Amino acid sequence: MKHRITLGVLATAILLAWAPARAAAPSATHAAETAPATSAAYAKKQLLALADEYYDAIAQYEPVDATQNGDNRFDDRIGMSIAPAVRAKQYAKYHAYSKRLKAIPRARLNRGDRINYDVLAFELKTLLSFERFPEHLLPLNQMDSMPVTLANFAGGEGSQPIATVREYEAYLSRLRQLPAWIDQAIANMRVGMRQKVVLPKALVVSLLPQLKKLASASVESNIYYTPIARLPASFADADKRRLTAAYRDTIAIKLNPALERLVAFVETDYLPAARDSSGWSALPQGAEWYAAAVADSTTTSLRPEEIHAIGLKEVARIQQQFALLGPKLGYTGPAAGLPVWVSEQPKFHPFKTEDEVQAVYRQLNDLLDTKLPAMFTLVPKAKLDLRLEPELSRATAADHYTAPAADGSRPGVFWSVVNDPAKYGSTGMNTLFLHEGKPGHHFHIALTQEMDQPKFRRFGGNNAFTEGWALYAETLGKEMGLFEDPAQYFGHLNDELLRATRLVVDTGLHAKGWTREQTIRYMRDTLGYDAVAKSETERYMAWPGQALGYKIGSLKIVELRQRAQLALGDKFSLPKFHEVVLGDGTVPLSLLEAKVDAWIAASK
Repeated sequence: MKHRITLGVLATAILLAWAPARAAAPSATHAAETAPATSAAYAKKQLLALADEYYDAIAQYEPVDATQNGDNRFDDRIGMSIAPAVRAKQYAKYHAYSKRLKAIPRARLNRGDRINYDVLAFELKTLLSFERFPEHLLPLNQMDSMPVTLANFAGGEGSQPIATVREYEAYLSRLRQLPAWIDQAIANMRVGMRQKVVLPKALVVSLLPQLKKLASASVESNIYYTPIARLPASFADADKRRLTAAYRDTIAIKLNPALERLVAFVETDYLPAARDSSGWSALPQGAEWYAAAVADSTTTSLRPEEIHAIGLKEVARIQQQFALLGPKLGYTGPAAGLPVWVSEQPKFHPFKTEDEVQAVYRQLNDLLDTKLPAMFTLVPKAKLDLRLEPELSRATAADHYTAPAADGSRPGVFWSVVNDPAKYGSTGMNTLFLHEGKPGHHFHIALTQEMDQPKFRRFGGNNAFTEGWALYAETLGKEMGLFEDPAQYFGHLNDELLRATRLVVDTGLHAKGWTREQTIRYMRDTLGYDAVAKSETERYMAWPGQALGYKIGSLKIVELRQRAQLALGDKFSLPKFHEVVLGDGTVPLSLLEAKVDAWIAASK
């Protein structure tokens, strides 16, 4: 299981930072506040130096993650974070950083740097909470593997640009490092087999076809050779010859044999050793491991059983809305059958071409440009482009957003994945664009990159805030009149139901002993889709806790908005609320709550 850079449970100091001022006796804090200005400046300098050192250590430890987060400085490396010795050195750094951070006098920092301090303390505390769990023994699954990630970069239109000679060389460097990574992964998985830290059999079965596609009969048909198939005409002939030969040799001599070794190992040795159980609780230290993952994903202290109950309550609420909505669409059956009925209606699949799909998104984008100024005064400078997912990665991708380049050279992009226009449903398009485009991921991620923040915050993040904000952004469609069409409101509720269902099944799988089959059955009965039930269940099996952040984060933002509206009455300003939520970049939910409470108190 792979967790994001920002993880864990919020330190108490964050809440104290936002407590109302109280009369008190002279204290160490008072002494710090009256210390010379040079002391405050030195504390700030210490913090920012530590923050930069920490971020660079993270980025070099997981350079592919850095690429995906918009930091292209290490595009020529893949890192070897799965090697036990490398992992041990990284955790030793985390311990050292934590000790250095505690030595910095936090009380002497200004408001912005106290937030930086608290978020860094939060990240380090939770990174260290994973030290005792052998994540490196599970280096790949059907959702996340280095060979597939690099294959998805091959088209050069995603996070890793491949357009200049230097960029071609950077991607080639990554391909040259991949065989060593594969051999380390095999070695780790053999250790995992001995220690009973292995994937469920169903995930190995889903992983194998992906790996088999990567090895090829000829170099020219290999996906990693794609950059050579599209060499720019502007390259010098000598560069073309050199790069072609280098890619050809790397793939034929090193990469293809390594991929064949990996496939043979997974199929012959690992699959028979894979476990029949489905949840994380079946692993050594599984319950504690899952608890750490839940804290990571939600940035809260919520227990799995509490989240399970929240999920059941939300599922029931949304299904009640389905019962009211069905007749407006012409459906008179039970509420649980509405999604399947909608999927079978030709009128909700009106497209014949990719351009027709894109035209709807372009029209929606233009409409939002007229609606959003009433809700937001804080908007990103970076533009949002609308593009079709390249054919190369279309079969395995889902509609998604990629961040703009930090230097402004690349806009944020909403990628729509249209494999077959006739099967592209229209009902979910409004809510999807609000989530992946604007004001969802684009407003949050692009804004964060434009802020004067340490790199660990500009390029990091946490799942609860990032996905929670995007899911909250979907709800704004109702206020903007985007869900007046019952079909579009169905699409909104249907997506929300999926996120609520995740709370039930993720905790069911990993804390309540649910089987894969039991989970698929619950999802099928709740959502109505067999295909989604299987793929989503296996996603949660591979990434325990990851799917919890969406709904937990969204519910917290909605709760804070309602709290502010109730407390402020006529003084409540929605644009100001959004500014408070987004204005300091990504923060854990506990810090977000403290920020909103402080704003309410100041506004009163």
